[in-house]
Amino acid sequence: MLPSLRRRALLAAPLLASLTPRISQAQAQAEWPSRPIRIIIPSAAGGAADFIGRTLGRYLEPHLRQPVVVDNRPGAGGITGTEAAKQAAPDGYSFLIATNSTHSANQFLYRRLPYDPVQDFSHIGMLGSFATIAVVAADAPFKSIPALIAHARANPGRVFFGYYSSSSQVPAALLKARANLDITGAAYRNITQIVPDLISGQIQFAFLDSLSAAPALQSGRVVPIGVSAARRMPQYPDVPLVSEALPDFVVEGWFGLTAPARTPRPVLDRMQTLLRQAVEDPAVAEALTRQGLSPGFRSAEEMDRFLVADRARWQEWVRIAGIEPE
Repeated sequence: MLPSLRRRALLAAPLLASLTPRISQAQAQAEWPSRPIRIIIPSAAGGAADFIGRTLGRYLEPHLRQPVVVDNRPGAGGITGTEAAKQAAPDGYSFLIATNSTHSANQFLYRRLPYDPVQDFSHIGMLGSFATIAVVAADAPFKSIPALIAHARANPGRVFFGYYSSSSQVPAALLKARANLDITGAAYRNITQIVPDLISGQIQFAFLDSLSAAPALQSGRVVPIGVSAARRMPQYPDVPLVSEALPDFVVEGWFGLTAPARTPRPVLDRMQTLLRQAVEDPAVAEALTRQGLSPGFRSAEEMDRFLVADRARWQEWVRIAGIEPE
């Protein structure tokens, strides 16, 4: 009898060993989160993605009962931060503020990405969309898109624009292509470097996302001359659409939340629920709207479908703009 029991115990040992990690993992998920959460921002502090991440983090902290740490990783049009998110452990403690640059446009602006926007991430949802605003220095000799076009034609090769992401590069390049202008782009690491050069006259105009443009516009140091959206912005009702000068000129961006691939499903589901609640919270929605974002929640499944169409849009915009991948 004893040998028989011993044999059964020996046979059962591998099975029990294989179950132990699963039990530990399930227990860990049930206790999530048990330490601070990190939200990676693929741009510098003070920009639109940074504002989104910090606003979301403040909402999440009391619900998750853990600190939410914002980790700014600027550089290379969002590639630096996105690669950092890809390499993070898929344990439910690292998330990324995804944008139209990181997950739609960059694959057409760069020859080789160190990440796959589809395979390397598990999407959680989208927060909303935003327009880009063409801005010039307050003392610029032109204060409208038609006047900018006329000035550029009268001064070929002497007009420069700054850009720091697809949302700022593509609209300016489209303007160049559509109006057949001899203008030159200058790449910047982030928006905080663009505004001073715009004010000092080192560059003559820039397209800034509406959230990032807000502080500079509110200061009066720069003025808006055109909006790239399909409709005029409630915050700037007197600023014409670029499409009023160049028909069908519409370029809009978006923000979302994603995580490293293989992040546990219960964590993704919980974060999606909280993301929806945050976007629908009146105080959060008002803060986002005040900064120029159009809040609008999309689930992970809706985000997946949206991205298929969005990548096609950015591919076409990049083609029309004549931008050669770096």
